[in-house]
Amino acid sequence: MTTLDLTPRIEAPRGGVSDTLALVGRCLRRSTRQLDTLLLAVMLPVMLLLMFVYVFGGALDAGMDYVDFVVPGIILLTAGYGAATTAVDVATDVEGGLMDRFRSMPIRATGVVTGHVVASMARNAVSTALVIGVGLLIGFSAHASALEWLGAIGLIALYVAAMTWIAVAIGIVASGPEAASGFSFAILFIPYVSSAFVPVDTMPSVLGAIAAWNPVTPVADTLRALLLGTSVDGSTVAAALAWCVGLLVVTRIASGLLFRRRR
Repeated sequence: MTTLDLTPRIEAPRGGVSDTLALVGRCLRRSTRQLDTLLLAVMLPVMLLLMFVYVFGGALDAGMDYVDFVVPGIILLTAGYGAATTAVDVATDVEGGLMDRFRSMPIRATGVVTGHVVASMARNAVSTALVIGVGLLIGFSAHASALEWLGAIGLIALYVAAMTWIAVAIGIVASGPEAASGFSFAILFIPYVSSAFVPVDTMPSVLGAIAAWNPVTPVADTLRALLLGTSVDGSTVAAALAWCVGLLVVTRIASGLLFRRRR
């Protein structure tokens, strides 16, 4: 005869790293299941690249082959589309009550939104690689050295992370997925008023002044110089890094605070 042991067993809580990894896996699986959204996020930047090069490129004078000028801008625009998707995903979890469920559990609060950030970074990595690959096929002259490629990849990752955390904050405060989509849609227009697609000195004076102060401008100029293997201005690099790091730190902290206070 066996006796039933009714002594309650207390399991040690999982560490914050394992919680975060589980939530990251959830978001990555979710991305692979939303095939329409994934294909749109991957293919839309390529379609925009082809449109800018073959439709608008012949009419625009950028001081170099337009494909060389525009590829860095399309890479930065890709981050905006990825961020918009992230904002909608976060808002969907908030509206569905999933965030409240996670908040009530003994897990690291930031792990919930970190999962969305990592999934966004993965989607953007695929989109960016595809844009660069198609750009090379249609004539993009990337003369970067190995060190310059590493610098370009690091800058892209930093910019994507900053845009993604902005999207996470938008998704948390938005009233729903539709509102998050509307707010994040504004992010998509930021690169257009910058040096991402046309030189700043070709713009009217008012737009030129706005573009000069646009955070995307130093990032686009630095990325273009790195990929083309041309000289990189130190002040431009410093401005690009300062904008990316500053936005990343501020929005990272803000997202954590908003997540804890959101009801």
